[in-house]
Amino acid sequence: MVGPCFISFFLLLNLVPLFQTLEASHCSIKGLPLVRNIAELPQDNYGRGGLSHITVSGSLLHGLKEVEVWLQTFAPGSRTPIHRHSCEEVFVVLKGSGTLYLASSSYKSPGKPEEHFIFSNSTFHIPVNDVHQVWNTNEHEDLQILVIISRPPVKIFIYEDWSMPHTAAKLKFPYYWDEQCFQEPHDELLRCEHQGGRSCSLIKCSRAFMMSAT
Repeated sequence: MVGPCFISFFLLLNLVPLFQTLEASHCSIKGLPLVRNIAELPQDNYGRGGLSHITVSGSLLHGLKEVEVWLQTFAPGSRTPIHRHSCEEVFVVLKGSGTLYLASSSYKSPGKPEEHFIFSNSTFHIPVNDVHQVWNTNEHEDLQILVIISRPPVKIFIYEDWSMPHTAAKLKFPYYWDEQCFQEPHDELLRCEHQGGRSCSLIKCSRAFMMSAT
Protein backbone atom coordinates (compact mmCIF):
# COMPACT_ATOMS: atom_id res chain seq x y z
CA MET A 1 0.00 0.00 0.00
CA VAL A 2 1.40 3.40 -0.96
CA GLY A 3 1.68 5.79 1.96
CA PRO A 4 0.41 9.41 1.95
CA CYS A 5 3.98 10.78 2.19
CA PHE A 6 4.98 9.02 -1.03
CA ILE A 7 1.87 10.35 -2.83
CA SER A 8 2.62 13.92 -1.68
CA PHE A 9 6.23 13.62 -2.83
CA PHE A 10 5.10 12.26 -6.23
CA LEU A 11 2.65 15.13 -6.70
CA LEU A 12 5.32 17.66 -5.76
CA LEU A 13 7.73 16.25 -8.35
CA ASN A 14 5.08 16.65 -11.04
CA LEU A 15 4.20 20.19 -9.99
CA VAL A 16 7.79 21.50 -10.12
CA PRO A 17 7.96 21.51 -13.97
CA LEU A 18 4.59 23.29 -14.04
CA PHE A 19 5.85 26.04 -11.72
CA GLN A 20 9.00 26.37 -13.81
CA THR A 21 6.93 26.67 -16.97
CA LEU A 22 4.71 29.36 -15.45
CA GLU A 23 7.72 31.36 -14.29
CA ALA A 24 9.41 31.01 -17.67
CA SER A 25 6.28 32.14 -19.49
CA HIS A 26 6.03 35.21 -17.21
CA CYS A 27 9.59 36.17 -18.16
CA SER A 28 9.40 35.21 -21.84
CA ILE A 29 8.86 37.87 -24.50
CA LYS A 30 7.75 35.29 -27.06
CA GLY A 31 4.12 35.67 -28.06
CA LEU A 32 3.76 38.94 -26.18
CA PRO A 33 1.10 41.13 -27.86
CA LEU A 34 2.28 44.43 -29.27
CA VAL A 35 -0.64 46.33 -27.76
CA ARG A 36 -1.26 45.60 -24.08
CA ASN A 37 -3.83 46.75 -21.52
CA ILE A 38 -2.03 48.38 -18.59
CA ALA A 39 -4.81 47.25 -16.27
CA GLU A 40 -3.94 43.64 -17.07
CA LEU A 41 -0.18 43.96 -16.50
CA PRO A 42 1.35 42.42 -13.34
CA GLN A 43 1.56 44.83 -10.40
CA ASP A 44 3.06 44.37 -6.94
CA ASN A 45 4.32 46.37 -3.97
CA TYR A 46 7.46 44.21 -3.59
CA GLY A 47 7.26 44.37 0.18
CA ARG A 48 6.97 48.16 0.31
CA GLY A 49 3.73 49.30 1.88
CA GLY A 50 1.82 51.91 -0.08
CA LEU A 51 3.54 51.18 -3.41
CA SER A 52 2.03 49.79 -6.59
CA HIS A 53 4.63 49.11 -9.31
CA ILE A 54 3.94 48.09 -12.91
CA THR A 55 6.70 47.60 -15.47
CA VAL A 56 4.91 48.92 -18.55
CA SER A 57 7.76 48.14 -20.93
CA GLY A 58 11.05 46.80 -19.70
CA SER A 59 14.36 45.13 -20.33
CA LEU A 60 13.79 41.73 -18.76
CA LEU A 61 10.04 41.44 -19.36
CA HIS A 62 9.85 42.87 -22.88
CA GLY A 63 13.37 42.79 -24.30
CA LEU A 64 13.99 46.56 -24.41
CA LYS A 65 17.65 47.57 -24.69
CA GLU A 66 17.81 51.34 -24.17
CA VAL A 67 14.87 52.44 -22.01
CA GLU A 68 12.39 51.09 -19.47
CA VAL A 69 9.00 52.50 -18.44
CA TRP A 70 7.30 52.10 -15.05
CA LEU A 71 3.91 53.13 -13.71
CA GLN A 72 4.09 53.69 -9.97
CA THR A 73 1.43 54.71 -7.49
CA PHE A 74 2.28 55.89 -3.96
CA ALA A 75 -0.33 56.00 -1.21
CA PRO A 76 -0.28 59.05 1.08
CA GLY A 77 2.87 59.03 3.20
CA SER A 78 4.73 56.42 1.13
CA ARG A 79 8.01 57.10 -0.64
CA THR A 80 10.97 55.72 -2.51
CA PRO A 81 14.19 54.98 -0.65
CA ILE A 82 16.96 57.59 -0.77
CA HIS A 83 18.95 56.36 -3.76
CA ARG A 84 20.96 57.03 -6.90
CA HIS A 85 21.73 55.23 -10.16
CA SER A 86 24.01 55.70 -13.16
CA CYS A 87 21.20 56.19 -15.65
CA GLU A 88 18.98 59.03 -16.76
CA GLU A 89 15.47 59.18 -15.34
CA VAL A 90 12.42 61.18 -16.38
CA PHE A 91 9.20 61.51 -14.36
CA VAL A 92 5.71 62.51 -15.47
CA VAL A 93 3.21 63.10 -12.67
CA LEU A 94 -0.15 61.75 -13.80
CA LYS A 95 -2.13 62.60 -10.67
CA GLY A 96 -1.65 63.76 -7.11
CA SER A 97 1.19 65.78 -5.65
CA GLY A 98 4.23 65.31 -3.47
CA THR A 99 7.84 66.28 -2.89
CA LEU A 100 11.05 65.53 -4.76
CA TYR A 101 14.19 65.56 -2.63
CA LEU A 102 17.36 65.99 -4.68
CA ALA A 103 21.06 66.21 -3.77
CA SER A 104 24.19 66.39 -5.88
CA SER A 105 26.72 63.57 -6.03
CA SER A 106 29.61 66.05 -6.13
CA TYR A 107 30.37 65.83 -2.40
CA LYS A 108 31.34 62.96 -0.09
CA SER A 109 27.72 62.54 1.03
CA PRO A 110 24.40 63.90 -0.27
CA GLY A 111 23.90 66.38 2.58
CA LYS A 112 20.71 68.40 2.96
CA PRO A 113 18.63 67.89 -0.20
CA GLU A 114 16.77 70.46 -2.23
CA GLU A 115 12.98 70.21 -1.95
CA HIS A 116 10.80 70.53 -5.04
CA PHE A 117 7.01 70.47 -5.10
CA ILE A 118 5.68 68.11 -7.77
CA PHE A 119 2.08 68.11 -8.99
CA SER A 120 -0.30 66.66 -11.55
CA ASN A 121 0.85 67.31 -15.13
CA SER A 122 4.36 68.27 -14.01
CA THR A 123 7.54 66.60 -15.25
CA PHE A 124 11.17 66.52 -14.11
CA HIS A 125 14.36 64.57 -14.70
CA ILE A 126 17.11 63.30 -12.41
CA PRO A 127 20.75 63.89 -13.44
CA VAL A 128 22.90 60.75 -13.58
CA ASN A 129 24.05 59.67 -10.08
CA ASP A 130 22.31 62.50 -8.22
CA VAL A 131 20.78 61.23 -4.99
CA HIS A 132 17.00 61.59 -4.80
CA GLN A 133 13.77 60.52 -3.19
CA VAL A 134 10.14 60.92 -4.23
CA TRP A 135 7.66 61.22 -1.37
CA ASN A 136 3.87 61.45 -1.43
CA THR A 137 3.48 64.24 1.09
CA ASN A 138 -0.19 64.71 0.15
CA GLU A 139 -2.29 63.26 2.97
CA HIS A 140 -5.46 63.00 0.90
CA GLU A 141 -4.57 61.57 -2.53
CA ASP A 142 -2.43 58.93 -4.22
CA LEU A 143 0.59 60.08 -6.19
CA GLN A 144 0.82 58.36 -9.59
CA ILE A 145 3.90 58.80 -11.77
CA LEU A 146 5.20 57.50 -15.07
CA VAL A 147 8.95 56.81 -14.89
CA ILE A 148 11.31 56.38 -17.84
CA ILE A 149 14.88 55.20 -17.21
CA SER A 150 17.81 54.59 -19.53
CA ARG A 151 20.27 51.67 -19.56
CA PRO A 152 18.02 49.01 -18.02
CA PRO A 153 17.95 46.89 -15.95
CA VAL A 154 18.51 49.50 -13.26
CA LYS A 155 21.30 49.23 -10.65
CA ILE A 156 20.32 51.16 -7.52
CA PHE A 157 22.52 52.37 -4.65
CA ILE A 158 20.48 52.86 -1.47
CA TYR A 159 21.25 55.28 1.39
CA GLU A 160 20.11 54.97 4.99
CA ASP A 161 19.98 58.76 5.34
CA TRP A 162 21.19 61.95 3.63
CA SER A 163 24.44 62.03 5.62
CA MET A 164 25.56 58.57 4.49
CA PRO A 165 28.79 58.69 2.38
CA HIS A 166 28.37 57.76 -1.28
CA THR A 167 30.94 54.99 -0.84
CA ALA A 168 28.79 53.37 1.86
CA ALA A 169 25.58 53.25 -0.21
CA LYS A 170 24.44 49.66 -0.74
CA LEU A 171 24.03 48.29 -4.26
CA LYS A 172 20.75 46.51 -4.90
CA PHE A 173 20.94 44.54 -8.15
CA PRO A 174 18.87 43.08 -9.57
CA TYR A 175 16.23 45.38 -8.16
CA TYR A 176 13.10 43.91 -6.58
CA TRP A 177 10.91 43.88 -9.71
CA ASP A 178 13.75 42.40 -11.81
CA GLU A 179 14.67 39.55 -9.47
CA GLN A 180 12.31 36.92 -10.87
CA CYS A 181 13.42 37.25 -14.48
CA PHE A 182 17.07 38.24 -14.07
CA GLN A 183 19.60 35.71 -15.33
CA GLU A 184 23.30 36.00 -14.51
CA PRO A 185 25.26 36.62 -17.74
CA HIS A 186 27.48 33.71 -18.75
CA ASP A 187 30.10 36.07 -20.20
CA GLU A 188 32.57 37.06 -17.50
CA LEU A 189 32.92 40.67 -18.69
CA LEU A 190 29.15 41.19 -18.84
CA ARG A 191 28.77 39.63 -15.40
CA CYS A 192 31.31 42.09 -13.98
CA GLU A 193 29.52 45.00 -15.65
CA HIS A 194 26.14 43.88 -14.28
CA GLN A 195 27.60 43.59 -10.79
CA GLY A 196 29.15 47.03 -10.99
CA GLY A 197 32.63 45.61 -10.46
CA ARG A 198 31.89 45.22 -6.75
CA SER A 199 31.08 41.54 -6.56
CA CYS A 200 34.04 40.38 -8.59
CA SER A 201 37.69 41.23 -8.24
CA LEU A 202 39.31 43.99 -10.25
CA ILE A 203 41.76 41.45 -11.61
CA LYS A 204 38.95 39.25 -12.92
CA CYS A 205 37.24 42.18 -14.65
CA SER A 206 40.52 43.35 -16.12
CA ARG A 207 41.28 39.85 -17.40
CA ALA A 208 37.82 39.59 -18.95
CA PHE A 209 38.26 42.98 -20.61
CA MET A 210 41.67 42.04 -22.02
CA MET A 211 40.29 38.78 -23.38
CA SER A 212 37.41 40.62 -25.07
CA ALA A 213 39.83 43.04 -26.67
CA THR A 214 42.01 40.33 -28.27
